[in-house]
Amino acid sequence: VHQKERRTKALCFTLCFTLTRLNVCMSGSALSCEECLIIHPSCAWCAQEKFGSARTLMSRCDLRQNLQKRGCEAHHMESPRSSTKVVKSEPLSSKGSGPTQYDVIQIMPQKISLSLRPGDQTSFKVQVRQVEDYPVDLYYLMDLSLSMKDDLDTIRNLGTKLADEMRKLTSNFRLGFGSFVDKNMSPFSYTARKYQDNPCNGYKLFPSCVPSFGFRHLLSLTDKVDRFNEEVQKQMVSRNRDAPEGGFDAILQAAVCKERIGWRKEAFHLLVFATDDVPHLALDGKLGGLVQPHDGECHMNEKNEYSGSTNMDYPSLALLGEKLAANNIYLIFAVTKRLYVIYKNFTALIPGTTVEILDQDSKNIIQLIVNAYNSIRSKVELTVWDQPEDLSLSFTATCQDGQPLPGLRKCADLKIGDTVSFDVSIDARGCPAPGTQQSFTIKPVGFKDRLEVSVDYRCACGCTDQTQANSTHCSSIGQYTCGICHCDPGYLGARCECQEGEAGSMYLSACRQAEGMQICGGRGECSCNQCLCYESEFGKIYGTFCECDDFSCARHKGILCSGHGECHCGECKCHAGYIGDNCNCSTDTSSCVSDDGQICSGRGSCACGRCQCTEPGAFGDTCEKCPTCPDACGTKRECIECRLFSSGRLSDNQTCQRLCKDEIITVETLKTDDPNAVLCLYKTENECVMKFTYSEHANGMSVLTALKEPECGAAPDAMTVLLAVVGSILLVGIVLLAIWKLVITVHDRREFARFQSARSRARYEMASNPLYKQPISNDYVETDFSMYSKSYNGAAH
Repeated sequence: VHQKERRTKALCFTLCFTLTRLNVCMSGSALSCEECLIIHPSCAWCAQEKFGSARTLMSRCDLRQNLQKRGCEAHHMESPRSSTKVVKSEPLSSKGSGPTQYDVIQIMPQKISLSLRPGDQTSFKVQVRQVEDYPVDLYYLMDLSLSMKDDLDTIRNLGTKLADEMRKLTSNFRLGFGSFVDKNMSPFSYTARKYQDNPCNGYKLFPSCVPSFGFRHLLSLTDKVDRFNEEVQKQMVSRNRDAPEGGFDAILQAAVCKERIGWRKEAFHLLVFATDDVPHLALDGKLGGLVQPHDGECHMNEKNEYSGSTNMDYPSLALLGEKLAANNIYLIFAVTKRLYVIYKNFTALIPGTTVEILDQDSKNIIQLIVNAYNSIRSKVELTVWDQPEDLSLSFTATCQDGQPLPGLRKCADLKIGDTVSFDVSIDARGCPAPGTQQSFTIKPVGFKDRLEVSVDYRCACGCTDQTQANSTHCSSIGQYTCGICHCDPGYLGARCECQEGEAGSMYLSACRQAEGMQICGGRGECSCNQCLCYESEFGKIYGTFCECDDFSCARHKGILCSGHGECHCGECKCHAGYIGDNCNCSTDTSSCVSDDGQICSGRGSCACGRCQCTEPGAFGDTCEKCPTCPDACGTKRECIECRLFSSGRLSDNQTCQRLCKDEIITVETLKTDDPNAVLCLYKTENECVMKFTYSEHANGMSVLTALKEPECGAAPDAMTVLLAVVGSILLVGIVLLAIWKLVITVHDRREFARFQSARSRARYEMASNPLYKQPISNDYVETDFSMYSKSYNGAAH
């Protein structure tokens, strides 16, 4: 029960690691050295007898560097690594024919031994070269159904012509010949009695032909090409009932009947398949009652005919590809144009196959074969055979351009004699049964050469071989292995010193910090009246009651104590130069000093090594940018003076270059309509006005746009000033006189109007007024009127 509880808790810790992705080795799941090794390739086990704290559980599985820090000696560590050993590596050949043709090597190395630790990736390099003048075996497999009659006539002399062309490519060429039609059974062929000897019976266009057959081997591979011509001359076409042919039956027999066909082990194998129709596929045989799948074996009778034609179904594409690859055969589909797409799809499912378009009467067959041969020889593609399920392989191809291509195992556009390389990475996903050895093969498609790879697994610890039963290290009641005790049932403790019954409730109080609290704070086990703290993937748990740890302190941006302190029992102890609960605040102010020597340019305060700008509108690492600040124009003025006119407080060249790094643009006319720019003006020493604008771009650069030269007014002319003053005085005098004259004129006219009114009244009184009385003395009246008249005239003048 106790072991089950421990494993359950270990599983919980493993889950925690998965979620937090911290120290994988200390996930609490390793109870033995072997379990530790399989957790992760970076994990190591310390088998040292005296190691770690006696109050800690499962502390021996950790990262290698951590174990060393905790005092584990190197020779007590169990941490095997994956390795690669080259067993056989003979150099690549340069030519394929001649006296050394049987020893041609096109892949290097030839044998490798791998020792794999699960999860620990290792790699090796494979080089491949297609040698020059390599022997070629070509087997011509022809459809002899009735529709191919004109093609048969065309290839009557094919052997001689083809041999002449192929000898331009290789000095060692052999040619063979075979034919096919379809299964001689219903519904694939005509089987009625009248058709048994002549399926063309009653067919007016071509009344005579031979009985249908599945596959017939006619000529084994030979360098006597005249024999090919002779065999072709003898052939006659046949007739089948449905459109598809039985060509896949023929391909399979030509591939697996190696002795009959005469394939040479040291030659390049080409199988040319010429047809003008689609093939029958697996399960089509059920139409004729053939339910037995093809067994992939050779079935040739004494007449060199396929004897299993009417006994087994057609082969599948997978079986066909497997047998072609196993026998290093390149298949060339020579088909008419209307069938190109169908057979092109077949090439994607059958490795090492190509498709070429055949003329209706096969006139281009020779050029077709030469082109296909050159295309095949321009490519190298690796395949893996018998790969164990628990191994993972990845390839990186390096072709002629020298650039690595991850994920590819193929190179194209090669010339004969080019060498390409492939980096193969391999890792094991698990450990098989102890002592298991496996192997697989890497080979280029169509090559006889191969790389054989043997694999063994490094899943066991060397210290396991030194296991001691009933060891004194374990109180003689347990098994001592790899530094730990595996106690007999009923016993507990690091040295099996306690019995399970001793852990009763009366003894558990020693493992509680206070009454009612969890045993060992819920972070350890009470064993022999003391707490054994669990190891956590987060860090170390310690203390009498497992109350302390080194991972529960405050963090900053996910980093414990900001990386500037140590965590001690939940509290950060900051390093020198740092303060704060999480030690994230630096006491150094050097990073806040601006270029002018001020703290934060005088526009803010330095807190935790960073400026906090308090001036509205200020920004930048040291608050040095502030277009809207009152002193912005004054600050930038000094840079304008020193950079453009070599004057001012910063005229010293070094000081100017150090403090004035802004971009300055000079213009003839200053535009002031930019809302993001501040217009600045100042008066120079010679009373001129200098204008410039100050703006901040989105990329953070300060830009100053200034006039090339200050604006200065011209000196006034003395005579002009004098004339202007005199003219102004005269103008003012004239205006005043005009105003005075206007006032006098208005006044006189009013007075004259009053006089006229008074005179009219007087005349009225003298003439018709009945109340008028003659004055007593005329002299007095005349004198009085005369005085009045004189008075008026004087006022008028």
